[in-house]
Amino acid sequence: MSDEKKTGCYICKGCGIGERLNTSQMATIAEREARANIVREHDFLCSAEGVAMIQNDIDNEGVNHIAIVACSRRAKTEAFNFDGVAISRGNIREGVIWVRPDTDEAQETTQEMAEDYTRMAVFEVNAMNVPKPSGEAEGQTNILIVGGGLSGMTAAIEASKAGYKCTIVEKSGALGGHAAQAWKRIPQHAPYKDPEDTGIDEMIAAIEADPNIEVCLNSRVTRTSGAPGRFSADISTESGDTKTENFGAIIQASGYTDHDVSHIDKLGYGNADVITQAELEALAREANGGPIKRPSDGKEVANVVFIQCAGQRSDEEGHLPYCSGHCCLTSIKQAMYFKDQNPDIDTTILYDDLRTPGAGGEDFYRSGQDKQVIFTKGAVNQISSSGNGAKVNFKDRILDEDVEIEADLVVLATGMVPNSGVNIDEVPQDEPGQFEVSVDSILNLTYRQGKDVPQLKYGFSDSHFICFPYETRRTGIYTAGPVRRPMDDQQAIEDATGAALKAIQAAENAQLGRAAHPRSGDLSYPSFRREGCTQCKRCTVECPFGAIDEDEERYPKFNEGRCRRCGTCMGACPVRVISFENYSVDTIGQQIKNIDIPDEFDEKPRILVLACENDAYPALDMAGMAGVEYSAFARVIPVRCLGSTNLIWVTDALNSGYDGCVLMGCQKGENYQCHFVKGSEMAHYRMSKVDDTLQSLSLEPERVATYEVAITDIERAPQLINDMAETIERIGMSPFKF
Repeated sequence: MSDEKKTGCYICKGCGIGERLNTSQMATIAEREARANIVREHDFLCSAEGVAMIQNDIDNEGVNHIAIVACSRRAKTEAFNFDGVAISRGNIREGVIWVRPDTDEAQETTQEMAEDYTRMAVFEVNAMNVPKPSGEAEGQTNILIVGGGLSGMTAAIEASKAGYKCTIVEKSGALGGHAAQAWKRIPQHAPYKDPEDTGIDEMIAAIEADPNIEVCLNSRVTRTSGAPGRFSADISTESGDTKTENFGAIIQASGYTDHDVSHIDKLGYGNADVITQAELEALAREANGGPIKRPSDGKEVANVVFIQCAGQRSDEEGHLPYCSGHCCLTSIKQAMYFKDQNPDIDTTILYDDLRTPGAGGEDFYRSGQDKQVIFTKGAVNQISSSGNGAKVNFKDRILDEDVEIEADLVVLATGMVPNSGVNIDEVPQDEPGQFEVSVDSILNLTYRQGKDVPQLKYGFSDSHFICFPYETRRTGIYTAGPVRRPMDDQQAIEDATGAALKAIQAAENAQLGRAAHPRSGDLSYPSFRREGCTQCKRCTVECPFGAIDEDEERYPKFNEGRCRRCGTCMGACPVRVISFENYSVDTIGQQIKNIDIPDEFDEKPRILVLACENDAYPALDMAGMAGVEYSAFARVIPVRCLGSTNLIWVTDALNSGYDGCVLMGCQKGENYQCHFVKGSEMAHYRMSKVDDTLQSLSLEPERVATYEVAITDIERAPQLINDMAETIERIGMSPFKF
């Protein structure tokens, strides 16, 4: 195909478009104003005939830049998927005819919207280049799994079943982790009545017999560098021997540590007969179905009390503020250890709130009741030694009185603390090239941003359960199991299976030079004009994914494999030298510049809407589907992430006569929903300084508004546009009208 750009504009008349719009006039604009080389209309562009028409122009007419003026870019993606060409989409269905009333009065402004979106689509694609792989991609597809517990073993087994080689690195001398120390597990199969065998021995045997799985025991990862498809990991044994292997993706399944409650005086931990759930599992394994004996004197336990939320779900100092997910079901399981051995043993579960998640949770709880396990709602005041076991003093929440009971054994549900490694906010890398092995680190990453994956609340690895499960801010590195969030065995198995599939996807995409989630398959990657770079380091610092290093001369060094293609670096660059082949300051700038700006006497304002493609833009699409109307004066441009927004877009828009700008990004902060983690937060920070720009232009600050918008804001997102239209009506048109 020729390197010369040849643009085809294809306008659809289906889905009611032809009845509502003058598509012939739009075609004329595409040809005469936007200078498209070929312009065609079609009754149903997504039909086999319509797609064949476009493909014929690609094959026989040399078209390599395509503007499709039809439905939203989120629709018909498979139909309009053409290899080796640059593609833009003009949204005249969801974005025009479905958000405007079908009345004679609205016809003129509705047509104007469609004509502008036609111009925007053609000018956008003309500013694009066809994305091509950078050449950095490598073909490693084997998976490194750090941690050999239930999650790590599950990930290895599932990846091997799919045909991928794995290496498990386990710091201890045996596989299995916490699950291997349990006598039984919470049931995972109907009728969910009795504890089940853990199945760990069978898993270990399967791994040892699997030629696809290598196991490194008594080992740690002492250095990790590279990117998806070409990670390099140093695996060191306790003796100091180190080998270096290459991997396509990494799964961190480093598990958890039991919360230490020895410093919480009221729990009485330190008394030999006050033990944790993990310690009871050891006693049950030793008993192997026989009588369980208390640690202090070997007496058979006849009376046992389980204390839920021991040092958990509390803001008191030394307590965990969160629920650890498995503890209630684990206590029910352990109470059954006693009841199944001897129904006459008294078993009391003392709880504040009882939580039994999962498919069989309620059934298992009912089975515990049937076995005469006693459930008492109360809060512990003090656990003390009685000289013969322990005394539990608690507040009965039902009777509203203090009660004291004696027990041979007290079992504390102490909770999970994730093995997440060092916190990047506390131990960042200092300068490029400086690296020291940390014994507290899990991965010992050579990334400038720190040695381990970033952490969320309470130290769990960052992996948003809504937007990108298993993903971390380190592309191609996935977390699974309790290092990601508190969970029981069944949830850990499901979690590890999902992480294995994501790791496989990342390794396969990396072979082809494609991006990972959420722009999976995108071949574009950032580049920069070296001669214009001021070495300000903003791109390096603001990249949420650690994808940008520095070379020996302190210029940014972009790492294609780590890059998520969000464009946050592009938005951060003050001199606008960073761009992607199919997304740049110019591709958005051309859309902004090439809409029709009526003069002030027409009383037709123009509102620029920059909408995040992951949340705000879908919300506006769904508003169209639902028939929710918004102002005909808005022109919506989807952006990869609000973090990619460069201030020049807002400045150029206001200078060229736009009357207002609305920016819609994802929810930021602690409970963020930004698919690119920090992008929305960065954009809000940048836009907080836009008042200085407005003041220099003698414009009112109300003309620019930045919002957090969820994908569910189907009513709210259009209303924000209408609010800006009302604001402009109140404060007047821009003085910069031509």
